[in-house]
Amino acid sequence: MNSLYFNFRKECPACGGITSKTIYQNSFDQAPIKDYLIDFYGSRGRIELSYLENSNYILKECSNCDLIYQEEIPNDQLMERLYEYWLDPNMRFEYHKKHDRLGHYIYYAQEIMQVIGFLNKHPSDLKFFDFGMGWGKWALMAKAFGCEAYGSELSRERIKYAEANGLKVIGWEDFPNYQFNFINTEQVFEHLPEPLETLRHLKKALAPDGIIKISVPTANNITERLKLMDWKAKKGSKNSLNPVAPLEHINFYKRTSLVKMAQKAGMKEVLISMKKQYQYTTEWSGIKQIAQNLLKPVSLNLLRTKNYLFFKKA
Repeated sequence: MNSLYFNFRKECPACGGITSKTIYQNSFDQAPIKDYLIDFYGSRGRIELSYLENSNYILKECSNCDLIYQEEIPNDQLMERLYEYWLDPNMRFEYHKKHDRLGHYIYYAQEIMQVIGFLNKHPSDLKFFDFGMGWGKWALMAKAFGCEAYGSELSRERIKYAEANGLKVIGWEDFPNYQFNFINTEQVFEHLPEPLETLRHLKKALAPDGIIKISVPTANNITERLKLMDWKAKKGSKNSLNPVAPLEHINFYKRTSLVKMAQKAGMKEVLISMKKQYQYTTEWSGIKQIAQNLLKPVSLNLLRTKNYLFFKKA
């Protein structure tokens, strides 16, 4: 292992389990992993393969909670290089400005309305916190609904943008000084080196009646995808390996993984009623959208097939 730029995880980061099995292993600087990385980061900024020498892409599966996690992960130095340099902030900003269409913001609005409805309080009495806020668009939407909105982010460029747009940005050490009614984590926990410890820390910032959302990639056929190992499969397709993307998606959760991690942190799942979900669903344009709107609450509350869960203190 290249100890200069990588850390080695000896136990499951979601439940602390020490029993696991290796389900895939290859070098970062050898095909097909190398080819994937060059293609992925080359189109989003740049990649420096020298940082990856003598390090391996190793997928482990926890015997206790079924989490699939990367054993060798970038250390803080490489993480900063990756998110601030390889992934060019200006390119990413322009990409989102071009591709985040109306439906993107409707999704934010619907989710925030559902949460406000669930909490059953006046928006001005609510404190919302977006952990890993990116460019702060979700938090800005919460602010537009009248909630007091906060965010946190590692990227300096994204912090500057959020603050310039009136968001309150807080640091890791400050979390316990607040009592948030809702903590949003959208596509964040798959990136975290220590997700269990992070959840425990976020719990300290949760009001007694508050809830936290964890939304991470869903791939219910992950076993089949890993057998095929099609690194060229398009993101979002049935064979896509994006949920276990090298370097970034260092944790892949099955639903059981999320529930067990929450239990370990002293939390339990809570459901937003299907009635509330339907009540605050606003876009019904087209047959496809109508079908999605009707099926989503069923998928979340009855079938429970999505990695989109809410938790409160146990």
